[in-house]
Amino acid sequence: MRLPLLALLAKEPAHGYELKQALEQTFGSAYPSPNIGQIYVTLGRLEKDGLVRSVDVEQSNRPNKKVYFLTADGREALENWVDEPTEGPRVRDEFFMKLVLAPLTGIADRMALINRQRRHYLSLMRDLTELAERTDPGDRVALLLIEGATLHLQADLDWLERCQEDLVT
Repeated sequence: MRLPLLALLAKEPAHGYELKQALEQTFGSAYPSPNIGQIYVTLGRLEKDGLVRSVDVEQSNRPNKKVYFLTADGREALENWVDEPTEGPRVRDEFFMKLVLAPLTGIADRMALINRQRRHYLSLMRDLTELAERTDPGDRVALLLIEGATLHLQADLDWLERCQEDLVT
């Protein structure tokens, strides 16, 4: 949440509700709507870390609002984030640890674990398919997000097949 908020503040100063709306508008219906409380907690931490600063803006018929601005340190943190490659595949996969360790300890059967994980992935795949069907065809950002998640799930399902072939006798 920290760095996307910094990115939005790089465009223009804003208060918490404006940032929430900007995230929702930018990423579309496929992206989970951020919790306003989480946004304000994150902004407070960013301010404490010197990455943003705030000013109180008076409003005539409402309480004052706090508007946040990106600092030079915040811009540097944002530029570093954009320049760094994003993590790739996970070598320390939690499911794989369960798959390897559970039979050694006698607490689970590998085939049962694979089948449970497969059902979970297929359920997530159905949810994504339904979400894609409900998404406005013009909302390209949301559709790309859904497509990326779907492709990752398909790769995970293919990998489960490999695990079954190699580990289940």
